[in-house]
Amino acid sequence: MDSLLRTHSSFEFLHAINRFAGNATTLSSSKSQIHETRFFPKKPHLKWGHGGCCVKASSSALLELVPEIKKELLDFELPLYDPSKGLVVDLVVVGGGPSGLAVAQQVSDAGLTVCSIDPSPQQIWPNNYGVWVDEFEAMDLLDCLDTTWSSAVVYINENSPKNLGRPYGRVNRKQLKSKMLKKCISNGVKFHQAKVIKVIHEELKSLLICNDGVTIQATLVLDATGFSRSLVQYDKPYNPGYQVAYGILAEVEEHPFDVDKMLFMDWRDSHLNNNPEIKERNSKIPTFLYAMPFSSNRIFLEETSLVARPGLKFEDIQERMVCRLKHLGIKVKSIEEDERCVIPMGGPLPVLPQRVLGIGGTAGMVHPSTGYMVARTLAAAPIVAKSIIHYLNSEKTVSGTDLSAGIWRDLWPIERRRQREFFCFGMDLLLKLDLEGTRRFFDAFFDLEPRYWHGFLSSRLFLPELMTFGLSLFGRASNTCRLDMMVNGTLPLGTMINNLVQDRE
Repeated sequence: MDSLLRTHSSFEFLHAINRFAGNATTLSSSKSQIHETRFFPKKPHLKWGHGGCCVKASSSALLELVPEIKKELLDFELPLYDPSKGLVVDLVVVGGGPSGLAVAQQVSDAGLTVCSIDPSPQQIWPNNYGVWVDEFEAMDLLDCLDTTWSSAVVYINENSPKNLGRPYGRVNRKQLKSKMLKKCISNGVKFHQAKVIKVIHEELKSLLICNDGVTIQATLVLDATGFSRSLVQYDKPYNPGYQVAYGILAEVEEHPFDVDKMLFMDWRDSHLNNNPEIKERNSKIPTFLYAMPFSSNRIFLEETSLVARPGLKFEDIQERMVCRLKHLGIKVKSIEEDERCVIPMGGPLPVLPQRVLGIGGTAGMVHPSTGYMVARTLAAAPIVAKSIIHYLNSEKTVSGTDLSAGIWRDLWPIERRRQREFFCFGMDLLLKLDLEGTRRFFDAFFDLEPRYWHGFLSSRLFLPELMTFGLSLFGRASNTCRLDMMVNGTLPLGTMINNLVQDRE
């Protein structure tokens, strides 16, 4: 899935993972830190170990180690915003992630003035993005994939894998950000290195107060800060599902996977046969392995909980991963990158409309059933940019509130809102399935005609097609799977229908 990746030096972790792989049953489960690692800015309880490593206050040596993060910066000379001129720019983009830069690039390409505000505008994104190749090809971004696989495979159980026949790729984070920054710079985008702490709205402009004391004035403000929801407002209780994952990019002695195929999902649980307590936990809330093999001895391995409420503890996921690596005979020699990932899925949309615009996680654009976001938000960037350009180039003098309302309508038209309701229904169904139910579901899902599961995963299907997709899935499923859907899906289906009836233009 779209993973949030942090780069670390991991010698101590490597020592721990190999040591504990020899005796996985000795791992202990400490008090969950999940509420402190989600995207709410609450300070975790940490203590500092030797050598500057940040160590969680818990009992297990493996689970406590948090390797030091290495930050890699691009060698760009960015044109800086000059606050002394007091200019009102057409658009301020808060956040320098992929979707924010994409909008900044496209709006500035139309000759409008844009300022990008980010605390680390030159830092390479710490995120590890996996995408379907056809999605990036449609956006002319194939040059931003550093590795591609001819197909992806899924293991439902111990039987032969399902070959999906759809090429998959890993995004070259440095290349993608460099490409976007170069275009922004050539278009005249200005950059300001700071955090926005407050926004004051006037009738025709907004004032953004930064933590360095600088105030930037703009006609429109776009919040592209991800899951922080710092500027975009919500007015309903926020109770999403959570995708939680732990992964490593590692050099290994060997691994059993085909280097020409990426492992999209591995739901097998034979690695837990000697650990009945962990196997029981996994049977209730399952995790799967997601793997990108780059060579015979270099691979990205990630143990993932697709969706749960509340999210699984990292300690639990790490225990399962250690057992899996031992069972597969994978011995880690060194770790390049270490990942701890939490993605909120589903939940309510932000207030529609509102003065601050949004895109990506802050605008509720994560796929509620899969956790996918990068390709979806990059595809949405031209829609947002085109709408901004249209309204700002209008000859009429329009208030900031009216401008924003029109752009929000273009970002979340009723067909997209209906699509999202169906995806939330899918998430609510998955939340109720145990391992066997999940296996039966995906066995039927990946046996569908490719246009159905391609379209579902890539957000290409809208409500009429999604209803056909649902009927096709029900028809393809086994009798037991159909019973699962009826028992576990009746209440979510009723909720979806009620929300669809209430949400009208």
